[in-house]
Amino acid sequence: MNIQTSPRALIPSLALFFGLASTSLTVQSKPEPVIDVHVHAMQVNGKAGPMCPWFLTDMPGGDPHLPPPSFMNTQCEEPLVAASSTEDYIEQAISEAKRLNVTMVASGDDTVLRAMHEAAPNRVIPSLGMALSLTGDMSPEDFREALESGFYKVVGEVAPQYRGMSPSDMSLAPYFAIAEELKIPVAIHMGTGGNGMANITSPDYRASLGNPFLLEDLLARHPKLKIWVMHAGYPMADEMIALMGAHAYVYVDIAGMIWSYPLSEVNRYIERMVSAGFGRRVLYGTDLLVWPGLMETSINVIKDADYLTEKQKRDILFNNAVRFFNLNAEDFK
Repeated sequence: MNIQTSPRALIPSLALFFGLASTSLTVQSKPEPVIDVHVHAMQVNGKAGPMCPWFLTDMPGGDPHLPPPSFMNTQCEEPLVAASSTEDYIEQAISEAKRLNVTMVASGDDTVLRAMHEAAPNRVIPSLGMALSLTGDMSPEDFREALESGFYKVVGEVAPQYRGMSPSDMSLAPYFAIAEELKIPVAIHMGTGGNGMANITSPDYRASLGNPFLLEDLLARHPKLKIWVMHAGYPMADEMIALMGAHAYVYVDIAGMIWSYPLSEVNRYIERMVSAGFGRRVLYGTDLLVWPGLMETSINVIKDADYLTEKQKRDILFNNAVRFFNLNAEDFK
């Protein structure tokens, strides 16, 4: 059968086709939602220079009687540019979050955090940052009052390791008990923090206090406390996996290490967690600092990981956080 169609008759069909195509492209151009569980609301003095991701690929030695070695690397095609001021940081972080469709769990400087939340309330989940550890930052009574205000949905980053303390130190118990009672998740720093932490930047820091096994007494005292381990206890993969195996409600994030350590090492560590069966308990995070471009850099590590299925990628970037924080995935569409 030979059916001839006039050019005029094609116009509605072509218009419909291109209309549908345009709609499809518009939908596809918006990235799928991502939840970044580790963002720092911070004051920026404008003194930080450019930085290449995975800059700890070559950690130099040195002499303790000479100035400390520099381990920041700018020898890459496109070093990330630091924000020039606090206002610039807030603007760029929110702009990147909107462009990449990211919701941020942010903590740190309370003034900056509130400014970020006011500028983009649907993009910022406020977390009560406790500087380095809970002790000395506020009393248990003030801690409870802050959480009961309703503004903070999370507690963290809690990092007693930087003060030479175990996370199971009894001085922290009253705070963890309050978080447990109020059903508020807690983020605890465990693992490395860079090159020369103990003898260059943080004299009370002890690598041994990053051992995930140190969480066990805390978890035994507070069985209903919901925690996630920041930095996934890097580089103690075996200990981290053993802890997660023994404690069914412990999650980890892969922040910080995801853009600082050698990329091959980062991928090996993430793959180790997933291959051990914990792909549904790994949370995506950046540990976002003064370089706003770290957000896209870190997301791409997961998107480009050939050892992860598409489902595993979505779990890490979004689904696991929805489950951990008891969120509604429909709210992100």
